[in-house]
Amino acid sequence: MSIEGVGGQGLEVRAGLMDFRPTEEQALLRRSVREFADTEIRPHVREWDEAQHFPIELVPKLAALGLLGIQFPEAYGGAGMSAVDYCICLEELARVDPSVALSVAAHNGLCASHIFRFGTEAQKQQYLIPLARGEKIGAWGLTESTSGSDAAGMRTTAVRAGDAWVLTGSKTFTTHGRVGDIMVVMAVTDKKAGKHGISAFIAYKGTPGMTPGKKEDKLGMRASDTSEVLFDNCRLPSGSLLGEEHHGFIDTMQVLDAGRIGIAALSVGLAQGAYEAALRYAQERKAFGKTISSFQAIQWKLADNATRIEAARLLTYRAASLKDRGRRTTFESSMAKLYASEMAVKAADDCVQIHGGYGFVKDYPAEKFFRDVKLTTIGEGTSEIQRLVIARHLLA
Repeated sequence: MSIEGVGGQGLEVRAGLMDFRPTEEQALLRRSVREFADTEIRPHVREWDEAQHFPIELVPKLAALGLLGIQFPEAYGGAGMSAVDYCICLEELARVDPSVALSVAAHNGLCASHIFRFGTEAQKQQYLIPLARGEKIGAWGLTESTSGSDAAGMRTTAVRAGDAWVLTGSKTFTTHGRVGDIMVVMAVTDKKAGKHGISAFIAYKGTPGMTPGKKEDKLGMRASDTSEVLFDNCRLPSGSLLGEEHHGFIDTMQVLDAGRIGIAALSVGLAQGAYEAALRYAQERKAFGKTISSFQAIQWKLADNATRIEAARLLTYRAASLKDRGRRTTFESSMAKLYASEMAVKAADDCVQIHGGYGFVKDYPAEKFFRDVKLTTIGEGTSEIQRLVIARHLLA
């Protein structure tokens, strides 16, 4: 039997039970990634953040754990894990450093995923395998200075020139724009067709006419490289076209559906880290002769955040489970991303508030969670866009 939700997608029930317990393999995966994050990432979080340093030295270690090819088949160099496993991995990374989780999400869920879903076998052999193995870092270019939520308003163009494509334009807010080795970039191939005139292309870093532009000086997520990428008569071979010509926008929307599950998981992990930091501080800090965790005002903040985190986790795992079953997840992904990201903002805010003045200084993790979290309500589609997607589904 199934229990129908507002979106009409049921939660499957077997023998009258819904089992939300992780498998033994998933519990082991969580412990392994948590131990990795605590030992390999935590000691460097402040250093990387202050220097805006993309931790390239961490990449081989991420690759060794399979974290740069999480959901891709072993035949393509991946770890062959599920979408739920992917969420677990991102949660545990974001619990310690959301910047690293963001880079892993962009590499897996945008660049490599786009090639896996829509690339030819030859493209998968050439590009996906080194990405999934962690030998190359992936970037994905959609946003432009005048084209954000209105992706169909992009100005970067791709024009046929014999057996090549010539790209002209620029992309902004590109994760790994300076450090990425392989980039999937969207460009207009038919100006008259609007969003149905956009195509996707694969480009190698260092291709003549393709150069990194301004590196963004960000509020948060500072260890994750974000920059412009400029295209000036950049010639790409005809085999660089990814998917069908003029089908890039439709393919991009499908990539974003899955990508939003990743940002939801990142949000859950960030909120978990902020909640745990607040809990520790509340149990250590004393005021009026007792720990502040004994005060009801603090207890209620902790209780509310613990509840919201679990609710967001379940929304995220529902979307991931549907993806694992080959179902379309536009509605569920948007719900998960919307709720998880806004819940995480509240968790980070309460973390600072519980820390009081110490939440405003860099000696404690609270201020970094507070700076990092806002991006979760913007990247992969703003909260406003998620509400539009959800409303359109409800009213269709």
